[in-house]
Amino acid sequence: MNLETHLNRFFERDWLLAIEALLPSIHEVDRIAVRIWFRFFPLELFRFLESAEDKDTAIFSLAIQGKYCLKDQIDSSHDFLYGHRYWRVVKSAIESKSESFNDDVVDLAGLIKRVADEVAKSARTDGSLTIAISAVGLMTLVQVGLDDFKAASGEIVKPKGIMAKSPGQIVAERAKDDSQGLFGFLKTVDKKFSVTYSENDPKGRFAIMSDQEIASASAKDRSQNWKAKDERCWEGVVPVECLSASCGTCWVGVIAGQEKLSEVAPRERRQMKVFGYNQPDDAKPILRLACQARASGNATIVVPPWNGVFGKKVYGNVEEVELEPVTSSAKALREVVREAASAGSDEN
Repeated sequence: MNLETHLNRFFERDWLLAIEALLPSIHEVDRIAVRIWFRFFPLELFRFLESAEDKDTAIFSLAIQGKYCLKDQIDSSHDFLYGHRYWRVVKSAIESKSESFNDDVVDLAGLIKRVADEVAKSARTDGSLTIAISAVGLMTLVQVGLDDFKAASGEIVKPKGIMAKSPGQIVAERAKDDSQGLFGFLKTVDKKFSVTYSENDPKGRFAIMSDQEIASASAKDRSQNWKAKDERCWEGVVPVECLSASCGTCWVGVIAGQEKLSEVAPRERRQMKVFGYNQPDDAKPILRLACQARASGNATIVVPPWNGVFGKKVYGNVEEVELEPVTSSAKALREVVREAASAGSDEN
């Protein structure tokens, strides 16, 4: 049995359980980021689309927008992980293991750990820094196949900004709040914080007022032509359509600062299930709808390169659904989103 065949025996739930089992061994700098990555590129959605009789129709039926395919971003999908800097070594280790694999390690967590240990030894670094990126590498192999995996250049984004610091320094930076001035402790209103969306860019942040939604704050950042970079971005770095938790366009991963965001309201939790984003059941989870999450301090987010509505068709865990996008920009998506959220799974 080769490595690909072995890995294809596992389901998405197996991978998520393996990551949870490995969390204590993963350095805090990547502990949340790796959980976010696995939800940005869900295995069950990939398999659903691969098995569809008409893939284009299936994509349309799930209202998918943006770059959902991991094959198109093999080297870049994980650039928000600290372990991204070890990607070339991870890629080499997985390619080598693919050529000489034996299935004496049946346990998925054990296999990830074995690859991570090899990478740590080659990179001369601590193993806690290579587990997350090794898990990402193995899942990438599953979704792109060995030929495309090997063909990828292995180029990485050179660490800059906060990401150029040590793991401990990064964790400490993420925990900080912007200063409110000499008498900031007296302020009860008008406190201003920051949301970081790219730790590799010293300017990769936007201002947010206390109790303001992340999406609203993002929309006020006119520093760049966001739509030219991502056609889903009408204004600001966070894609947005409806501002009412009805389209799922603005979902984000929260790498740090979850505790400084408002708790999830019942509507947001229900809609995240509809969209299929596999949001953990925590009061302040790692996935949020930016139009619903209000800040009371600094936060670090990562914006996924795509969005869709696949909870019912892929996971079959949604019963009655009512989606009502209310702004004019969302009207074009209204019927597609409604159908994606309520129709039965008949593509496969």
